[in-house]
Amino acid sequence: MGIIKASKLVHEYIRRDEEGNVESIQTAVDNVDLDVSAGDFIAILGHNGSGKSTLAKHINALLEPSEGTLWVDGKDTSDMEYLYEIRRAAGMVFQNPDNQIIASVVEEDVGFGPENMGVPTKEIWRRVEESLKSVGMLKYRSHSPNRLSGGQKQRVAIAGVMAMEPKCIVLDEPTAMLDPNGRKEVLRAVHELNRKKGVTILLITHYMEEVTDADYIYVMDEGKMILQGTPKEVFSKVDLLKEHRLDVPQVTLLAHELKQSGLPLSEGILTRQELEDELIRLYRSIK
Repeated sequence: MGIIKASKLVHEYIRRDEEGNVESIQTAVDNVDLDVSAGDFIAILGHNGSGKSTLAKHINALLEPSEGTLWVDGKDTSDMEYLYEIRRAAGMVFQNPDNQIIASVVEEDVGFGPENMGVPTKEIWRRVEESLKSVGMLKYRSHSPNRLSGGQKQRVAIAGVMAMEPKCIVLDEPTAMLDPNGRKEVLRAVHELNRKKGVTILLITHYMEEVTDADYIYVMDEGKMILQGTPKEVFSKVDLLKEHRLDVPQVTLLAHELKQSGLPLSEGILTRQELEDELIRLYRSIK
């Protein structure tokens, strides 16, 4: 079993009237299967309302399944006996870093989680320094979070989760409120954690360009998994993604249109370099 595994997971939002009668039921997650191995960098894509954020909350046991089962590090998230262990194993980073930053000094905020866990003081400071270094924020340790940029705040939020030493970090739209530079800073930090520390990453986003170098991608729509595979496999399905109101990276779309016009290009081109190499190959074959 992987570090995160879902089997036939269902989550229903039930709306009731003042008397407790059911008015409506919305199925936000609909029979989802998921299998994530330790150390993977996984992306979950979908437009607003696709169910991806509801799925994220299940991984941290913020929600309980209506049906089916979700295991985190081998523990059933619906079993309250394991709640503490599940939340230690799977840390969460949300859209707005201001919702996670509570202290007036960066290093104090990063140390807040380990302190609540009862970690000895000397070990807390070791973790604070290591976590801030991991996300490139060590030189800001004595700063006020209020004076940081959006991207810097999000990196502090990630460091705060890292200091609790989770096996997995779930990032729910972590760049949605950031400018392009802030997005690059956060993604660079997340990839470094994955590569150098072996932390399992689940990145939930609707920005296609953010996931071209993920190990594996799941695509959601209306609560269902409609597509899954490597980035090349997923982004080769341009027409299917468009049917579900999803974009593809601009380079991929350009390559797709060139292919439709008659150029014999490979499927699933993801980067500018790949497209340049393909065009050079074609040019040389013509000469």
